[in-house]
Amino acid sequence: MINYFYKLRPLFFIVLMLTLSGQLRAQRLLTLEEAIATALLNNYQIQLSKNDSTIAAIDYSYRNMVFLPSINGNAGLTNTNNNQKQTLADGTERKSSNLRSNNVQANVSLNWVLFDGLKMFATRDKAASLLEAGVYTIKEQIVNTIASVIANYYAIARGKQQIEATDVQIKLNEERAKLAQNKLDIGTGAKPDVLQSKVDLNGQKSLRMQQEVQVAQLKEQLAQAMNSQISGAAFDIPDTIPLNYELALGNILEGIEQSNPSLQLARTRIQIAQYTVKESKAGLYPTLSFNSMYNFTRTENKKVINPFSTLFNQSHGYNYGLTATIPIFNQLLARRDIRQSQWGLKMEELNYDNQRSLLNLNVLNSYKNYDQQKRALKLEEENIELARENVAIVFQTYKLGMATLVQLREAQLSLAQAYDRLIEARYNTKLSETELMRLKGALVK
Repeated sequence: MINYFYKLRPLFFIVLMLTLSGQLRAQRLLTLEEAIATALLNNYQIQLSKNDSTIAAIDYSYRNMVFLPSINGNAGLTNTNNNQKQTLADGTERKSSNLRSNNVQANVSLNWVLFDGLKMFATRDKAASLLEAGVYTIKEQIVNTIASVIANYYAIARGKQQIEATDVQIKLNEERAKLAQNKLDIGTGAKPDVLQSKVDLNGQKSLRMQQEVQVAQLKEQLAQAMNSQISGAAFDIPDTIPLNYELALGNILEGIEQSNPSLQLARTRIQIAQYTVKESKAGLYPTLSFNSMYNFTRTENKKVINPFSTLFNQSHGYNYGLTATIPIFNQLLARRDIRQSQWGLKMEELNYDNQRSLLNLNVLNSYKNYDQQKRALKLEEENIELARENVAIVFQTYKLGMATLVQLREAQLSLAQAYDRLIEARYNTKLSETELMRLKGALVK
């Protein structure tokens, strides 16, 4: 038996090391920077936006091809086998069967558009704007993803702070239940005080279990946002929420039209619509093209019915020239396209003005919320100290029999509410700070 144990000792050692490493991984702290980096690397929406941008980049790389000619080659082989009968003017009849021939044709043609109403220039520049729009689309998705990860990350920190606040209440209720039981044992207490203290204690324990489940759910939600293979149970985060109290409205508004990705994208769409208008107007102008073709033709007849017909014929050579296409009447399609593209441009301009107005409104409202949350946080930081001192005083007086259970419960309730308001104020301040940075476009450089 001992020998068997020694044989399995390496296996036990490996299992022990794997277990310990799993516990270490479970205790690993996930930083906000790591969460953001993982989300940006794996987020599905960002990957889709990158694919769209890659397509635009491919189009951009071929943008100058619109100035080059198109060259096409054609080749064909035709074999025939006919029966033929002829009647001449003098009444002579000729008849023959199995007249076989083969015909080979080949040509190379070139078409080069020299002028098309400047449409080719508009198409080239439009490709650059489409590429720029793809970049801003990715930036917008990245900014929104970072803001979402930050909100989720600090929601977990808020949940952990709520658990800590509940632990304070559990400790107070345990002491209260023990004190009530001691009073009952020496004949100075009442049974209802003991029962109520235990009910309150169990209520706080139940609340803590609910909070633990909520934190676990938020961790899984963060893991999904990161699109990571790890589960929420494999990492932990600090319970602190760092805040920036120095944000100024003027700094947020300064240059926001050049940094907000939504406005940048809307402005680029105006440029795209302008190039579309130019492309449509090109339909009113004539098109001048240079054409050239090299031809090769060979015909071989195995047998002919007419003695003057050729048995072999071959020709080759080239031709070239200019072709001008002048639009005279095309059912007013060009004018229709122009009007539609002009309305599209007007819609993009209205969309930009609307987004700029909404952005200014959102910044003002978000900053007011940020300022209010800062003031509320300062107030709640003062309230928590008052509530703690109040609970300590009432608890001591309750020990001396100079305060009732109702007074102690009210003091504890005030402390619990103060904790809730303080934690919410911290989290809401962080959310409003993040929203201002998102609107500014400053979450990503």
